[in-house]
Amino acid sequence: MIVDAHQHFWDLETGEYPWLTPELGVLHRTYRPEDLRPELAAAGVEATVLVQAADSYAETDALLALADAHDFIAAAVGWVPLARPAEAAEALARYRRHPKFRGVRHLIHDEPDPDWVVQETVLESLGLLAEAGLAFDVVSLLPRHLDHVVTIAERHPTLKIVIDHLSKPRIKDREWEPWASQLTRAAAFPLVHAKVSGLVTEADQANWTVEDLRPYVEHAIQAFGPERLMAGSDWPVALLASDYQTVWRVTSALLGGTDKARVLGETAGLFYGFGEV
Repeated sequence: MIVDAHQHFWDLETGEYPWLTPELGVLHRTYRPEDLRPELAAAGVEATVLVQAADSYAETDALLALADAHDFIAAAVGWVPLARPAEAAEALARYRRHPKFRGVRHLIHDEPDPDWVVQETVLESLGLLAEAGLAFDVVSLLPRHLDHVVTIAERHPTLKIVIDHLSKPRIKDREWEPWASQLTRAAAFPLVHAKVSGLVTEADQANWTVEDLRPYVEHAIQAFGPERLMAGSDWPVALLASDYQTVWRVTSALLGGTDKARVLGETAGLFYGFGEV
């Protein structure tokens, strides 16, 4: 099974996305399953992991409704109020009844406090995820965020963690450290995984090349191995820099030196717990 382990939908008529402003151009419109389905067919992608793009119950409810209606959505990563553990416990008890609810994410990179994810209340809620066997997607932007992956993994060694977009390395500026060392430290924890996704938008969006991305992907392969890496398009955000087919083709090419079957599907299936892998 070929799996796109990271994609989004949003509806500007029914949802609220504070970060999604008109200045984002091509992103400032509604994206529905019918927009993605032909792209999946052309790329040979059989299943996807649908990931939240807003911190709200309405977003989680909308994702699960889409997952009910579309078989290609194998798993959904929603939102619960991690900063309010008692309420998070109630929400998890409710959402866990849905067979495709497999993980939680919070837009920590939009929080003014760079240490938001390691406040005691959030750490308590992450313990609830670990107990439930649910995954935590970490969308990190600052070096501090990547350091916090280590803090979380030490506090909750049984929590399945995945670093979205390889923690957004500064590819455009050709920055390497501290990202490379931090990623290696995070990878030392056996349940920490990473997504090869969202890289074209971290490069020069108008003039990126495959070689711009290669060292970052190769470092991730060395740090995690194919058994803890999964590939995602980050569609439609990726449209800021490229079309779906190009992103998927380039990602596959960059994985040529490793076990592509794992990264292009098996890892995601095992991590999120779906399908025959």
